[in-house]
Amino acid sequence: MQVTQFGKFISPHLIRYNERISVNNIQITDKEISDILEKISEKVDIYTKTSETKIKEFEVITTLALIYFAEKKCDFVVLETGLGGIDDCTNVADGMISVITDIGLDHMDILGSTIEEITKKKAGIIKENQDTVMYYQDAVTDIIKDYCKIKNNTLHLADKTKIENYFCDKNFQKIDYKTHKDIHINLKGKCQTYNAILALECVDILRKKGYNITEESIDNGLSTVVHKARFEKLCDKPEIIYDGGHNENAIKNLKRTINDYYKEDKKIYIVSILKSKDYKTVIKELAEDKENIFIFTSRK
Repeated sequence: MQVTQFGKFISPHLIRYNERISVNNIQITDKEISDILEKISEKVDIYTKTSETKIKEFEVITTLALIYFAEKKCDFVVLETGLGGIDDCTNVADGMISVITDIGLDHMDILGSTIEEITKKKAGIIKENQDTVMYYQDAVTDIIKDYCKIKNNTLHLADKTKIENYFCDKNFQKIDYKTHKDIHINLKGKCQTYNAILALECVDILRKKGYNITEESIDNGLSTVVHKARFEKLCDKPEIIYDGGHNENAIKNLKRTINDYYKEDKKIYIVSILKSKDYKTVIKELAEDKENIFIFTSRK
């Protein structure tokens, strides 16, 4: 089966709101956003006036994105959840594959105070009679297995132990995974190899469903992928790395990646984080690197 229109919905944006919604890597225009908002504004106003629970910005932008993808006749859409969970508004879409990445202590004021509580909420994205992809995580996998059984959903566990012939330098990482050989990954850090094998598991599921995805296409995608604010190099002289990690898992991954690439180098950390995030843990983790300089800025 040939796929020609590929939509992507992500959040948050870094610079322009338009970054959140794209088709074939072309961002939605200001006019397209305005036109769709005009179409739905009356319904949003009615809902806001008649409902006890007021509509949220993320719900509006999700609605906008789904309308846009329908208008563009998208064959496939990668739809990133907001909080991820039972009440996430992206659940209105009946996804073919649910992908669960590393679950950590985030949005604890809404999802719960423990990994187990958060996992039970996150499991809300698992769909009836479809497929779910994740890699094994202590205290998490068994909960997801139970939810998959309830939903008659097939769970595919990406296996980190099947990553072989690992190589990395400052340009790329390279892995073999099961039948996929000599896969180049443009993103930095071991955690990105784990994300890559989640993507490879999705590819294998789609192939079984009849989609023709070549190894050349896979390698081209992973070798050129750019994820802004994920250990992103901004310049070479001086070498500046930008990362948006704001919870314990993300910061531990950041520390490991820094150690992989810059262990012997003198470093200056400039840290700015919202008060609503787990800033104490973030600062504690980074401050263990005692030989370097820290600059902290406050954010409300």
